[in-house]
Amino acid sequence: MNQQQIRNFCIIAHIDHGKSTLADRMLELTGTVEKRDMKSQLLDSMDLEREKGITIKLAPVRMKYTYDDKAYDLNLIDTPGHVDFSYEVSRSLAACEGAILVVDASQGVQAQTLANVYLAMQSELTIIPVLNKIDLPAADVERVSAEVINLLGCREEDIIKISAKTGAGVDEVLRAVVERISPPQGEPAEPTRALIFDSYFDDYRGVVLYVRVVDGSIQKGDSISMLGTGAGGVALEVGALSPAMKTAATLTTGEIGYIVTNLHTTREARVGDTVTVRRAEATQPLAGYKLVRPFVYAGFFPVSNDDYQDLKEAVEKLSLSDSALQFELENSPVLGFGVRIGFLGLLHMDIVRERLEREYGLDLVVTNPSTDYQVTLTSGEEIDIKSASELPDVSKIVEIREPWIKGEIVAPQQFIGPIIQLIINKRGRQKNLSYIDERALISFEAPLANLLTDFYDQLKSITSGYGSFNYELDNYRAEDLVRLDFYVAGEMVDALSIMTHRSESLALGREIVKKLKEVVPRQNFEVSLQAGVGGKFIARENVGAYRKDVTGYLYGGDVSRKKKLLAKQAKGKKRMKRFGKVDIPSEAFMVMLKRD
Repeated sequence: MNQQQIRNFCIIAHIDHGKSTLADRMLELTGTVEKRDMKSQLLDSMDLEREKGITIKLAPVRMKYTYDDKAYDLNLIDTPGHVDFSYEVSRSLAACEGAILVVDASQGVQAQTLANVYLAMQSELTIIPVLNKIDLPAADVERVSAEVINLLGCREEDIIKISAKTGAGVDEVLRAVVERISPPQGEPAEPTRALIFDSYFDDYRGVVLYVRVVDGSIQKGDSISMLGTGAGGVALEVGALSPAMKTAATLTTGEIGYIVTNLHTTREARVGDTVTVRRAEATQPLAGYKLVRPFVYAGFFPVSNDDYQDLKEAVEKLSLSDSALQFELENSPVLGFGVRIGFLGLLHMDIVRERLEREYGLDLVVTNPSTDYQVTLTSGEEIDIKSASELPDVSKIVEIREPWIKGEIVAPQQFIGPIIQLIINKRGRQKNLSYIDERALISFEAPLANLLTDFYDQLKSITSGYGSFNYELDNYRAEDLVRLDFYVAGEMVDALSIMTHRSESLALGREIVKKLKEVVPRQNFEVSLQAGVGGKFIARENVGAYRKDVTGYLYGGDVSRKKKLLAKQAKGKKRMKRFGKVDIPSEAFMVMLKRD
């Protein structure tokens, strides 16, 4: 296909603004998918994506479109909308020349929309604003149009008003893609360079790369190498997706397609890397490649220790197709053998957990998610710890640094007060406040650890569901951090230990001990639940013992008979206390996840 007749674009939108539905209509209109094969959310192939109504894995698709009697190739990349996958989104944007910005006419501009628009502007993409769901009774076209004009600085007539569900106005969007987005620039005669914007592992074929060819071309059978990881392989097959794989002899400059390789893991071909071929080898990689670092860690343990081998194999298989997943084996005295996994965020963790439980049929106990901390020791050594139980002796520590994030919240103006209060409660600092029509944009910074468990839920509840939130990692800052330990019947349970700020340790210790009291089962003897910092207890609750009614058969008589029997029972209880070993249910490890 001639370079001038190719258009590469993606769709950016907040979750649930109709991105996948618009992609469905485009596939129908261009005749890429037969009516009989059509189903909703066609590009969301995972069951999880369809259930949650979100896009997790991006999917490219090539459509043929005729405009003014000329045939065009329209390459659409369906990108994830969630903040956890923002690096993948940035790579997909780098593979395009244009973006369709979809905004829900009933909800308006949200935080995630803003974040992705800024990414698109940085990549200097042509943005086509589209107002979706105009057929809804709640649609407020004028107000939302004003918000979009305010955001992009475009004109009223540039905004295309559509309903992706009914298909109204979608043809106009396709025409705008051809008219407004420029064809791809690139040099066919230069050494080959192609950007990997996604990769996954296929059980039967090995690693499949989704690429955008920037310069040169890639042919079937070429020897390929990655400039970032240095791995080498062979292009066993090349072609495009429409949406099924369709082989071709060559991928030329400006085209988006797939390469089936003989690589064994996606770690050898990460998102953002540059592919080149031996016959026309490039030395200068494309800009923007970075190693994605996980910053949320959680321990995954099988409910029964017999399933440990299955869990290990399942995580290894998943990590073949998800290069952001990092894991190491760990052993806990209470929970036995398990795996500690690093994630890009809480949604990523949730998805991996569900996939392990569904696709591999595992029953799992997941410990509290935590972030990583940088520790400087008195010897001058720097170490990275991923869980509180790895923290060295306090006397050897000079300082502990925790990750901070930069965040943005978009919400209606009447909720500004409660939002700022929420940020302060999380030890955050509000930095800036600006207005987009009737909405407020609040910029803030806060420690990541405090936002891990329930920040998003609290934000949704104080803003009646209208608040949206987006963040990015900023830097590591030294704080007065301590390790909060929990003891059950005098024994420390290391899987429950967490890192927290000294000023919050007392309240947090009390809150968690209270919650543990509800989940730890009663025994025949009293069980103490304690929270401690550095060996000093700061909170305690007791789980009362079961008490058999030893005086039940007495009838009347002197009270001393009753006392004698109770004293005998108390003596027996004391003796039992020494033999006591408490079984801790798996719910206890989820206490932190489900704060009120």
